Amino acid sequence: MSIPTLDPNAPAFTQRFTNLADPRLGACAIEASDEFFAPKERMLNPEPAVFIPGKYDDHGKWMDGWETRRKRVTGHDWCIVKLARPGVLHGVDLDTSHFTGNFPPAADIEATYIEGDAVASAQWSALLPPVALKGNAHHYHAIDNARVFTHIRVNLYPDGGLARLRVYGQPQVEWSRIESSTTIDLAAMVNGAYVVAANNQHFGLASNLLLPERGVNMGDGWETRRRREPGNDWCIVALAHPGEIHSVEVDTAHFKGNYPDRCSLQAAFVTGGTDDSLITQSMFWPTLLPEQPLQMDHNHSFGDELHALGTVTHVRFNVVPDGGVSRLRLFGSPKQ
Repeated sequence: MSIPTLDPNAPAFTQRFTNLADPRLGACAIEASDEFFAPKERMLNPEPAVFIPGKYDDHGKWMDGWETRRKRVTGHDWCIVKLARPGVLHGVDLDTSHFTGNFPPAADIEATYIEGDAVASAQWSALLPPVALKGNAHHYHAIDNARVFTHIRVNLYPDGGLARLRVYGQPQVEWSRIESSTTIDLAAMVNGAYVVAANNQHFGLASNLLLPERGVNMGDGWETRRRREPGNDWCIVALAHPGEIHSVEVDTAHFKGNYPDRCSLQAAFVTGGTDDSLITQSMFWPTLLPEQPLQMDHNHSFGDELHALGTVTHVRFNVVPDGGVSRLRLFGSPKQ
């Protein structure tokens, strides 16, 4: 498993919003016009695309993405993706990494909302107009559309390969239908939580903390570099919805010689301001969970140790002094 790294040229929507085309969250490629050289599912792989010199299969050069045959008839190729959750979409990344002489010159994206699996009768709307593509490059495009969608269709003109497709959006949860006594993971990415900022993500992205299920290996978590100066590492999480936190899980699965010695949580109810302004503010937030010792490769549960802070919207997760954590769960009651 290769470790995703932050692209310094990526726009803000790639940090703030959830990749709703991530199969780990439940997304899947359900239909394509052609996948002769490489299957459609490979396009949704959450890991960065790789190139393996000299690797071939029965159809030709092995490519890490979705690749169609050379089209000899009129028309264009397409692939339909069911998103992990219904959501409002804010941006996409059409990634042609390692596709050089075989990338599509252009692409566009359509979207629809489908109840159930009635894809054949779906009415598609333009989401991203046709855009020019280059080889071996990320193509970031912001989306300005307030509608909720469940499926997207990416069209390649006329054919070629797409290494990765990322569709960034905000999952839609009908919070008004959830009783305030219900316990829900307010830090779950599938519910709309996201990482505002982290001081270091050298070995693993902080957003991995919010993924469902336990981590599959040490690369599937947040891991910082070895700290050689005073202080501690931290990340800030915006909750999926304001709520009161009643219990916390900190899972160090697979982290053995590199787990943090201790951790703590601070929290606050934030109104207004920008994500960037929260970094300084968070230093002075009240304590939700005082420092607690951690163990290697273990899921820690905290309840009685929590301070009663009432309704909060953000938490600051501190690891002391550094290291890796697989998952962070913040169970609580959503408050309207």
